[in-house]
Amino acid sequence: MKESKVEVCANSLFSAIEAQEGGAFRVELCDNIPEGGTTPSAGLIVTAREKLKIFLHVLIRPRGGDFLYSDIEFEIMKKDIQFCRQAGVNGVVFGILDKYGHMDIHRNTELLELARPMQCVFHRAIDVSADWKETLQDILYSGFDGVLTSGGAPAAWEGRERIKAMRDRAGNDCSIIPGSGINISNIQALKEYTGAPIYHLSGRRSFPSEMIYRNQLPMGSLPAEEEWTRAYTDRNIIKQIISLLNGV
Repeated sequence: MKESKVEVCANSLFSAIEAQEGGAFRVELCDNIPEGGTTPSAGLIVTAREKLKIFLHVLIRPRGGDFLYSDIEFEIMKKDIQFCRQAGVNGVVFGILDKYGHMDIHRNTELLELARPMQCVFHRAIDVSADWKETLQDILYSGFDGVLTSGGAPAAWEGRERIKAMRDRAGNDCSIIPGSGINISNIQALKEYTGAPIYHLSGRRSFPSEMIYRNQLPMGSLPAEEEWTRAYTDRNIIKQIISLLNGV
């Protein structure tokens, strides 16, 4: 079977560099992974572009939640895309639905035109759309380069049948990228079933805080003890996944 590649969903510069050192061919940079990901800061984008030699994609998502955006949120997305293009980013990842759960062709097309010549990937908004077949057809018609999907399930392994069906429908016109819940235990079986060329995963482990003095007052919604441990990509996990993926 043809060699497959790993794209790492990186939540920090540390994760992005670990992804590169682990052998990933591309990073999708984002923030707030527990919310499904949001657009990272300008400083993080610029610094990542300076430090990385591999391909860099950036998630364009102004907030968590649904994929129906206000006029102001849409303006923010356009400005973020312009910034990414000027910063030398290789690609952007976005997706907009209308209030009925269908792809908003007009707005997505406007972002596509604004983003070129960067690559454009439609993200997991397809997994919560009203009709995935119709949405995929609209994505193909609009000219997206790829689709990130879990196959409409909480994890890609559970959605493997739809992912395979998506690949059959898309053919060579658009890369179908499985993502969500992909790890060492299921990467080989997922490749055997779907035959996808690219797999999207984070490869993270826990990194405890190096603080010696600890006044564990919670700063947000997480329990105080959880705020003192962060999850970042580990190069060794990425290396192991790539080895399993390609039978090395």
